[in-house]
Amino acid sequence: MKIIPVTNVESFASKYTPKQPQKNKKIVESILKNVQKNGDSAIKKYEKKFSGAKITSLRVTKKEIKNAYKKISKEETAAIKLAKNRLEKTERTLKSILKNKNITIDGIKISKQFLPLQNIGCYIPGGMAKYPSSAIMAIIPAKVAGVKRIVVVSPPNSDGRIDPLTLVAADFCGANEIFNVGGIQAIAALSFGTRAIPKVDKIVGPGGSFVTTAKSLISDKTAIDMLAGPTELGIVADKSANPKFIALDLISQAEHSTDSFCFLITNSEKLAKDVNQFLEEFIKKIKRSDIVKKSLKKNGFIAICKNKSDMIYLANEMAPEHLEIMTANPKDFASKITSSGLILLGNQTPSSASDYILGSNHILPTSKFGKTRGSLSVLDFIKIETQVCANRASLSKISKYLDVFTKAEGLPNHFEAIRGRLK
Repeated sequence: MKIIPVTNVESFASKYTPKQPQKNKKIVESILKNVQKNGDSAIKKYEKKFSGAKITSLRVTKKEIKNAYKKISKEETAAIKLAKNRLEKTERTLKSILKNKNITIDGIKISKQFLPLQNIGCYIPGGMAKYPSSAIMAIIPAKVAGVKRIVVVSPPNSDGRIDPLTLVAADFCGANEIFNVGGIQAIAALSFGTRAIPKVDKIVGPGGSFVTTAKSLISDKTAIDMLAGPTELGIVADKSANPKFIALDLISQAEHSTDSFCFLITNSEKLAKDVNQFLEEFIKKIKRSDIVKKSLKKNGFIAICKNKSDMIYLANEMAPEHLEIMTANPKDFASKITSSGLILLGNQTPSSASDYILGSNHILPTSKFGKTRGSLSVLDFIKIETQVCANRASLSKISKYLDVFTKAEGLPNHFEAIRGRLK
C-alpha cells in the first residue's frame, strides 16, 4: 500500500475518497429502463448475460428450499442459528425502547405509534462470494420489527440456483419469497414490480458498485436503507498496535472485491512500514490474493498524520463503513469519532468477526453516509405514525397565532379553514 504523509487533512480526504465511475450510471440506467418496460423477460435476459444462467422460474420453490437444507452440514446450520439468535437479541433490545406515546397540549391530543413497514425487499449479494450472513443481517431486523412481507433476491450461479447456504439462511430467518435474480435487474424488479416479482415499499441490503448505483437511482420511487457497498475498512492505530493484526484485517476486507476501500491512519512511520511488510509477506501465500492485491494497490493507502488530533479529524472526514481503533486507549479515541458506520474497539475486535456473529449488523453505510447514520437495524423497518385530534376550544385558544402564521406566509385560506369552525 502507498504510504502518504498528511499535511492537510481536508485536501487529503477529498483526494483519496473513492468515486463511482460515471460509466456505471449509464449502464445502470439502461438496465433499469429495460426491466421497467419488459419485466420478467428482461430479467431473464440479463441473468443469462451476466451469470450464464438460463432461468425458467424466477421464484425459488419450496422443494428447492427443502433440498437446500439437505446440502448443508450440521456445523453450517449451527452457525446460522448462532448468528440469527445473537442479532435477534440485539434488535429486540433496541425495539423494546420504542414505546407508543400519547401527548396532550391544551386539549390537543397527539399520539405517536411505532408501526412496522408492510412490504420490504432484501438484496443479498452473490457472484464472487456467497453471503448467507447478509441474509441474516437484512431479514432479522425486519422480522423483529414485524414486517409482514419480506422478499429476498439473490444472484444465481451458472446453473440458475442460489447458493444453498444462502437459501437456508433466508428461509430460516423468515423470508416470505425468494427469487433467483441479482444485480441491477433485481433492484429494478423490486422497485418497479414485474409479473413474477411484486414491487416492495423499501429495498435494503449491501451490494457492489452497480447495485449501489441502482439503489441510488430508484430512490425517488422506492425507499432504500442506505448506500451500502462496496465495502470499506478504516483502521486507526498508534505505535502500540500489532502490525500483523492490522495487515490481516486489511486483507480480510480487501478480499471482497477489487472495489474494496481499505486504509490505515497512523502517526507512526515505523508501524506503517511494518504493516506493509506483513502485507507483502501474506499476499504471496493467501487465497484470493489477486483480488486483495488489486484492491489494496488501487484503492488502499496508509496515511501518516502529524498527531492524534489529525488522526481523529481524518477518520471523521473519511467516515468509513467499518472503523477499527487500535490505540493505547481505544475508548478515549472512540469518544471523539462521530462519522463511521461501525466502531470496533481494540486489538481483539476484527471487522471480519463483526461480519458474522458478534451480534452487530454488517449492513453499514458507505460513501461517507456514516456521517448521518449507522448500521441497518429494526429502526429501518419501523415508521412513526402520528395522530392528532383537536377540538373547537383548543383551536379557539390558538387562533390568533394561527392568523399570524397564515398572514406571514401569504396563505389566507389556511386561516379561513380555521375561522369557519370558530364562527
